[in-house]
Amino acid sequence: MGVILDVPDTPENNAEFQHSSGARGDSAFPLVRLVGLAECGTHAIVAATMGSWSTGERTLVRRLLPALEPGMLVLADRRFYSYKLWCEVLEVGADLLFRVTSNMILPVLEVLPDGSYRSVLLDSDIQSQVRRRAKRRARPGDGPLGNPEVVEAVGTPCRVVEYHVDNGDGPSETFRLVTTILDHEDAPAVELAALYSERWEFEVALDEIEIHQLGQGRVLRSKSPEMVRQEIWGILLAHYAIRHLMHEAADTADLDTDRLSFIRSLRLVRRQITGQAHFSPS
Repeated sequence: MGVILDVPDTPENNAEFQHSSGARGDSAFPLVRLVGLAECGTHAIVAATMGSWSTGERTLVRRLLPALEPGMLVLADRRFYSYKLWCEVLEVGADLLFRVTSNMILPVLEVLPDGSYRSVLLDSDIQSQVRRRAKRRARPGDGPLGNPEVVEAVGTPCRVVEYHVDNGDGPSETFRLVTTILDHEDAPAVELAALYSERWEFEVALDEIEIHQLGQGRVLRSKSPEMVRQEIWGILLAHYAIRHLMHEAADTADLDTDRLSFIRSLRLVRRQITGQAHFSPS
């Protein structure tokens, strides 16, 4: 996930980061788009990258691939899924748990005991021709997608978890997750569904930075792109340091880090720091 930050309206920042445009005109300030990788348990942002407002999140997220490692389980929402990105993360060796759209065509190859099912992901460039070939080779009982063996032979294996979330008075929402963890005993469907809800912890981390650490509506101070980047890295390092202290405190008291308040921790750190800098970074 990412966040957009306002930076001072200077010629240098305008050229580098750009203003957003919409029905009401251009934004008041140039905008920086920040995308990060965070630990769900600690809220610590362990890697980040930034670009202009016009640079999409999918473009920026590829710059984070070097930060991924084998053994990680990467969670992402529907905005980030693409077949190419999926394969690129696979090459790194990390596991994936992505939400995809409910209308995405995923053939059911085998229903597993936990209610999930084996399927395959197809490159969008060859989807149509693969499906036509599968229908031509269809046998009785194969279903609307045609011969599943044809699709499986050219697709990338995945496992699909589907469930519904009750929205109270409104209609229930369907969640469809795809994962690289194919063994249902290693990660049962109910555990993956519960784990995916932890993805929102990153939203909390962004809120900690944007609303509480920076202050809502605050414009960064730096008047050049180089200093803007330096200021943002400083903000991220400060957030990481606070989260590290919180993790150590929680570990010492044998508590879940979520039981500690970021706002109170931030206030405590600010009270302990003397001689804070009040000069322009320029």
